[in-house]
Amino acid sequence: MTDPTAAHPVPVTDPLSIVALETERHVAGFGWDQPPRLFALVPTDRLIAEEPGLAQQLGATAAPGALTAVEQDDLPTTSDVVQLLAQIGWPPEVAGAAVAVERIVVPPEAEHGLPEDPEQAIRVLAAHPDRADVRLLVAVLRDGPAVCLLRQRAHDRDDRVASGPDIAPGLVHALRATLAD
Repeated sequence: MTDPTAAHPVPVTDPLSIVALETERHVAGFGWDQPPRLFALVPTDRLIAEEPGLAQQLGATAAPGALTAVEQDDLPTTSDVVQLLAQIGWPPEVAGAAVAVERIVVPPEAEHGLPEDPEQAIRVLAAHPDRADVRLLVAVLRDGPAVCLLRQRAHDRDDRVASGPDIAPGLVHALRATLAD
């Protein structure tokens, strides 16, 4: 028996999923080997009201509840994104936040016998023959919903991006903490 939803994908209609997909594609357009990227998610209608000149760029007829991702430039260089996020807080005008990070994924057995030095361990994992490079885009709203997207370098196509609320629970939690009052 075939899955009827496989032939007819369900369209994405909720504002968080739409902005997450748009942001992931934006980041993907810059290729691989990028540093972490952080975005404020702002209600599009509010952004247009405050910056009328942006109306044409963003689409003056934005759907109700639409969100716009505003990239935060000049992030400090870090190897620990969770630690970086722990230092960030957003003003109330920001409805949510998104972060894009690249990771190396290896089979669980590859982690046995790693050197104790973190730098050496990273080099060993990076050279592992079964490693996979992935990019995660995690987006959360202040009122709770989250979207996680995962793109694999080996399958680097827009129609091959996996989606799910729990792909990166640690990043979801860290990003939600940036929105806590």
